[in-house]
Amino acid sequence: MTRSGAEEGALATPRLPVGFRIEDWELGAVIGSGGWGTVYEARAVADGTTAAVKVLPTGALAPGQRAALGELVAREVRFSTEADHPHLVRTHAVCTVDAPDLPALDGAIALVMDRAEASLRQVLDSAATGHPVPDAERILRGVSVGLAHMHDAGWVHGDLKPANVLLGADGEVWLADFGLATELDGTHALVPPLGTLDHLPPEWWSQRTGADGTVVRPTADIWAFGVLAHQVLTGGLHPFPGATARARSLAAQAYARGTAPLRLDAGLDDGWRRLVADCLAPDHAARLRHTAPSLAARVAALSDTPRRRRLLPLAATALVAVTAAAVAGAALLGGDDDDGRGAGQKRGSSAVVTDSTSPAAGEIPENSDVPKALRPIIVSAARRCTDAEVTPALLAAMIKTESDFDVNASRPKDEEYGIAMWTPGVFRAWAQDGDGDGDKDYRSPPDAIHTMSLYVCWLDQQFKQAKMPAKELPALIAAGYRTSDRTVIEEGGVPERVRPHVEEVLRHLAAYQR
Repeated sequence: MTRSGAEEGALATPRLPVGFRIEDWELGAVIGSGGWGTVYEARAVADGTTAAVKVLPTGALAPGQRAALGELVAREVRFSTEADHPHLVRTHAVCTVDAPDLPALDGAIALVMDRAEASLRQVLDSAATGHPVPDAERILRGVSVGLAHMHDAGWVHGDLKPANVLLGADGEVWLADFGLATELDGTHALVPPLGTLDHLPPEWWSQRTGADGTVVRPTADIWAFGVLAHQVLTGGLHPFPGATARARSLAAQAYARGTAPLRLDAGLDDGWRRLVADCLAPDHAARLRHTAPSLAARVAALSDTPRRRRLLPLAATALVAVTAAAVAGAALLGGDDDDGRGAGQKRGSSAVVTDSTSPAAGEIPENSDVPKALRPIIVSAARRCTDAEVTPALLAAMIKTESDFDVNASRPKDEEYGIAMWTPGVFRAWAQDGDGDGDKDYRSPPDAIHTMSLYVCWLDQQFKQAKMPAKELPALIAAGYRTSDRTVIEEGGVPERVRPHVEEVLRHLAAYQR
C-alpha cells in the first residue's frame, strides 16, 4: 500500500507522549492522524471529562500556509460556537502546545473537541463490501439532520465525507471538521480551493478560483451527501467507477456531461435509490430543489419504513448453504440487494439497446437470437449493476446457456426451474419483483432475470475483491453461477467440471458482441 504525501508528512511529525499536558487537558493514545495533524484521546485534569484533542503543528509551515491554517481554525471555532446542535461535533477550547523539547510541535494549535469512538471512514474500511454498514439508516439520519441544521443556519459544510462523520459510544452521530465550513453570502460562499475529490460535485471542476477562493453552494453538500449515502448503504462502494479518486471524479464529470449513465449499486431499495439519484443530479440547478431539510425528512421516512430488502451477507449466505446442502447437485446460488452478495446465482449491468447491428460494448445486437420480448427485461436488469463487466450481452449469454431462453425450462433432478434455472429455496433468499406485480416468482422471466442480475453483479465484485484477473471475469462469473464464488476463488479459476458450460457462455457472449 502506498501513502499519500499528506499521510507521510503526518507520520513524520513527532507525537506527544501519553500524559502530556496541554493546558487543562492530559493526552492519552493517538486516535488518528492526517495531513494537518494528529488527534489524541484526552481527559480533563480537573474532573476526568473525556475529549479528543486535535493537534495542528505550525512550525514547519510557510507564512502563507500558517495564515491559511489559522483561518481554517478560526472558521471551525466560530461555526462550532454559533451552530451548536446534537449532530454537530463541538469544539470546547482552543489551546497552544507548550513543548520546547519538541520544536516541531512547540506552538502548535490544539482543538479540544467531543470524543468519538470512530469515524465513519473507519467503519467503512472494516465493512462488508456491498452491504449497509451497521445502523446505516441511523447514521444517515444523523448526518442529514446535522446538515439541515447547518444549512438552516446559513452555513455550508464544504467537505462532507466519511472521515468527517464521527460516531460516539452511545450512538451519537456528529458532523465534524468545519475548517471549510463557511457562511453563505446570499446563495453562495467562497472557500479555499480544497476538498476531497471523491465528494466534490462535477461543477467544481469547471469553476475558476479567484483571489477570494472558489464558489461553493449548499448543493455541493447535497452531492456529497449522495455519495456518502451510497457508501453507507453499500459498505463503501463509490457511485462512480474508478480505481482512484481522480478516475472517479472524471467518471462523475462524464456523467454530468451526459456521456455516461448514473449506475448506482444494484441492491439499493427503490426509496434510497431515488434519494441518492436526486442528490447526484448532474448540476447545481438540478439539485436546487433537494434541500437538506427535505432530504432529512425523506431519510427519516425511509428509516421508519419496514425494509423490503433481503437478508444481508451472513444470513443470506447461510440460507444458500443450507439450501445447497439439502438439494444434491443443485447450483449454489445466491444474491442480495445492496452489492449482491451470495453464492451462486446471478446479477447484471447496464447498457442501452439500439437498432444497430454493431452494438456498443455489452449491448444486444438486433440480429441476435435473443427474443425481442426479453431484451428490455435483460437490459433493465443489467442496469442495476455498477460493474462495467456485467453487461446485457453477458446476461443474455448466460440465460442462453442456462435455458436457451425457455421460460418453462427445468431440471427436476437438480431442482432448477425457469429461464434462469433457479433453485426455489435459493431464489427466495435473493428474490426481486422484476415485473412489479407484488409477487416474486422464480418462473416469472422478469423476476428470475432481475434476481439473476443481482447475483451476477455480486460475483463480479467478489472476484475483483479477490484480485482475480480482470480479463477472465466473464468466465469466472459464469463459473460462479454454476458453482459458487467460494469454489471459484479457492480453485483459482474456472473449475474443470463446469468448463464446458463456461465455454458455451463465452461463445454466446462473443456472438452477441459482434
